[in-house]
Amino acid sequence: MTDSVTFSRIALNLPGAVSAPHFDRTAFKVKRIFATLAADGLSANLKFTPDEQELKCMVAPEIFQAIDDGWGRQGWTTMRLRAAGEADVESALRMAHVHAVAKK
Repeated sequence: MTDSVTFSRIALNLPGAVSAPHFDRTAFKVKRIFATLAADGLSANLKFTPDEQELKCMVAPEIFQAIDDGWGRQGWTTMRLRAAGEADVESALRMAHVHAVAKK
């Protein structure tokens, strides 16, 4: 079980990561946003590739769920923090972070 404090700590320890307000959420970004944390601290959205999203949702459906709209089709995925362990959070954040620093 993970909480918003642990999620934020791991996100901000990634190279170049900063946090900033983003609508009603907290965004974590480098060149681009790679994750957002819900205001209630219960979930976060992470940017995966569609293939990574499919794998995460298939392997751990209790933790990951594709967002059901155009953002979800781009790879944005909801992570339920209470269902996730610290290793799950770190792995997911590292995966999302790679895409935020990569050149388009």
